[in-house]
Amino acid sequence: QMTFAIITPALIIGAFAERMKFSAMLWFTALWLTVVYLPVCHMVWGGPGSFMGGMGVLDFAGGIVVHITAGLSALVAAVVIGKREGYGHTAMTPHSLTLTVTGAGMLWVGWFGFNAGSAVAANGQAGMAMLVTQISPAVAALTWMTIEWTKYGKPSALGFATGAIAGLAAITPASGTVGPPGAMVIGLVSGVACFLGATTLKRWGGYDDALDVFGVHGVGGIVGTLLVGVFASSAFGGAIEGLDVAKQLRTQLVCAVLVGAWSVAASFVLLKGIDRFVGLRASEQEERHGLDLSLHNETGYNF
Repeated sequence: QMTFAIITPALIIGAFAERMKFSAMLWFTALWLTVVYLPVCHMVWGGPGSFMGGMGVLDFAGGIVVHITAGLSALVAAVVIGKREGYGHTAMTPHSLTLTVTGAGMLWVGWFGFNAGSAVAANGQAGMAMLVTQISPAVAALTWMTIEWTKYGKPSALGFATGAIAGLAAITPASGTVGPPGAMVIGLVSGVACFLGATTLKRWGGYDDALDVFGVHGVGGIVGTLLVGVFASSAFGGAIEGLDVAKQLRTQLVCAVLVGAWSVAASFVLLKGIDRFVGLRASEQEERHGLDLSLHNETGYNF
């Protein structure tokens, strides 16, 4: 649970990379964890006596608690802080695909701990959670690669890695209750939806989400949160006998909307408050010089 609490605000940071002052980031992380994450965590995972737990919401490992909260808050942060200097005019490709693919691989392996570990036991549910956590990102990565290949004529390692993370985000809420057929569908849908979220939707919205936190984690979390309402049913290979799919879908949708609205509103207020008291954004000169040098007096590489 502490690891979930650490990784969730860390996801948001990717949306405003290279723009926010370090002091503002520390304030935002601490306040967001307290105001957004902890209440949502309790509402969803607090058991039958909690608000959404009592409604019967399904979120095995954090589709709502982690990915919807972080994804929607990241979108707000990207809009409030504004675009990076030169965004849309200067090429901003990943500086090291080797590190990108290495990081994606580490995330994929670590996700087995998040999802299977959420069973809090070495049992069949944990084993199935691990299996579907392999199937969904594999399908999503191949889906993303296929779309890219068809649309641009060339598949890319970056696209494959991003698709895998989309599939991991989407399977998270469903990992304890769906089977392999559901994982394949969730992987396929998330691959398509997150590709559109990270490309078409971002261009349409005009915001600078540097690492596509909303497009991948936000959209993926929404996809998984909704589809678990269908594929958790034993009729579709899931683990829950006699699940009322229509009722469960309504529950999943209501909880996703409520948490999304709270994440957006609270994040907006926090960002505006921090901007007023300590300032959110680094100066133009600091951004151009690089925040590692201007704010920390160090570099990532010494040549």
